[in-house]
Amino acid sequence: MVTATGILALLHTSPVHVPVFEGLRDRHHPGLVLRHLVDEELLVRARAAGPEAVAGSVAAALAAAVADGAEAVLCTCSTLGGIAERQAGVLGVPVLRVDRPMAAEAARYRRIVVVAALRSTLGPTVDLITEEAAPETPIIDTVVVDGAWELFEAGDRDGYLDAVAAAVDGAPPAEDGVVVLAQASMADAVERTTTPRPVLASPRLGLAAAADAVSGPGGAAGG
Repeated sequence: MVTATGILALLHTSPVHVPVFEGLRDRHHPGLVLRHLVDEELLVRARAAGPEAVAGSVAAALAAAVADGAEAVLCTCSTLGGIAERQAGVLGVPVLRVDRPMAAEAARYRRIVVVAALRSTLGPTVDLITEEAAPETPIIDTVVVDGAWELFEAGDRDGYLDAVAAAVDGAPPAEDGVVVLAQASMADAVERTTTPRPVLASPRLGLAAAADAVSGPGGAAGG
């Protein structure tokens, strides 16, 4: 357990992420103050017109969070993670995307399967893994879980997680491979899978990196 102090703002595109990150904070980072910014419309617009269409809105939300005292910002939406990261230089505080630590871990493997409930998440996730793996070039397969996002939007959490777990278990087999869950909302599906391969999810790793950013040089002092 790492004792972190300071204020971390989290930008979410669904309210379901709030209790997930609160629980992770309570278990692993006591003392860290979380401020949750939830804007579901950002993802709706990004899916319709591309992530760049909401770049200004993301920048404004992050700037407001920093003005309100946030010492670092974590974007929990994989579709918008790259847009958020670009704001670090302007805001003067660390701005992290939740899936980068997961991508760095996945990049250690030669074969990677990326599973997503939203097709718009595949491109940013594959690009991120490729960036983290450079100069190596891993073999990356992608799987979109048909119908899963509709279950998520309908509030059928169990149906959503079961669909994701079934897709993971049915993903293309590969030796020395790993499965990556492209969206933070998929994390609890890990416990429902039966595959012998490692299955990586982003929330725990991403929050740990953000807590380090808050408590490290330039952030609040940690213990």
